[in-house]
Amino acid sequence: MPQSIIVISAIASLYLLLSLPMIALLLARLLKGPQRRPPVAPALSSTDQLGVVSVIIPTLNEAARLGPCLAGLRRQSYALREVVVVDSRSTDGTAALVEAEAKSDPRFRVITDDPLPPGWVGRPWALDYGFRHSSPHSPWVLGIDADTQPQPGLIAGLLEIAETEGYDLISLSPQFILNQPGEWWLQPALLMTLLYRFDPSGTDAAHPERVMANGQCFLCRRSVLAAMDGYQVARGSFCDDVTLARAIALQGYRVGFLDGRRVIRVRMYEGMAETWREWGRSLDLKDAATPGQTWADCWFLMVTQGLPLLITVGIALLWIGGIWTLPLAILGGVNGFLVLIRFALLGAIAPSYAGKKPIWFWLSPFADLAAVARIILSAQQQPRQWRGRVY
Repeated sequence: MPQSIIVISAIASLYLLLSLPMIALLLARLLKGPQRRPPVAPALSSTDQLGVVSVIIPTLNEAARLGPCLAGLRRQSYALREVVVVDSRSTDGTAALVEAEAKSDPRFRVITDDPLPPGWVGRPWALDYGFRHSSPHSPWVLGIDADTQPQPGLIAGLLEIAETEGYDLISLSPQFILNQPGEWWLQPALLMTLLYRFDPSGTDAAHPERVMANGQCFLCRRSVLAAMDGYQVARGSFCDDVTLARAIALQGYRVGFLDGRRVIRVRMYEGMAETWREWGRSLDLKDAATPGQTWADCWFLMVTQGLPLLITVGIALLWIGGIWTLPLAILGGVNGFLVLIRFALLGAIAPSYAGKKPIWFWLSPFADLAAVARIILSAQQQPRQWRGRVY
């Protein structure tokens, strides 16, 4: 056997040895999928839920996106006590939009937060400020992002699960609204990096440090937030939702990350470039994890999501060129299996996207290597800009 083939075979054997534990971990996570609870269903508030929720919305120049969010909250039932929009000195008329809403619905009000203190990131600061200026008579606090579109029955559906199942914190994965071809190609690949790294939504994480959360819809008991001193623990985090949720879980409270596609939608970013820049910058979750956890996740993603398609094609080309050994055959078969899983998962995540799925969605596995590279790139950098604010 030529020396070059021996070297290739040895590399294939070593890579296979290093990757098999990662693949086993992925399969263990995916096998939990059938056991997860169904999506949160819309519900009607009961009479004993009058005014039990205060909603906090952090904003900075969100006038173009805030309208559907306010309209969705207006349709919530009487469990909603108030909507506190915390505006960080927007220059696009965001505050005026809320003030106009308040004229017809007294539950809405806008406040301006104090200047950003040293060591704080804008979003957790606005949420903390809103929490401290919301009504103490609401036992629940719901953080909502300005780009979300709450559906009827959202708040009541959340409360029903939280109160009957004993959750102290629930956040939801939304249904995404995508428009442009580039978004449809890249965004599902980025979303898949979360699905691969964490247990499916609707299953409880086995360890607090693996808790997942989404600040776009984040319901928490007021007493728990008070015990945590608001958002202090997440003050410098660019993934404050996950940072806070893990800190709460470490204190022994019950934290849930559930499928919310029936009760909340979101239009996050405009186009592929903005999706790459803005969402990709926080998906590494390094602010909520140790460096060891972050880089272990990067290796895991590269093995299970980023490289399988490339390896499968490469080994097929070697076979066509007459190079074939048992380690290469096994490596090709394992990675081909991973590719099949990846395409099959498109069917599983399809309901998480609104409307008809274009061809770009079904081709999104071809963006996997780029998506994983974005996570690795982000893991090496500290954000300096976020939603128009420079740090």
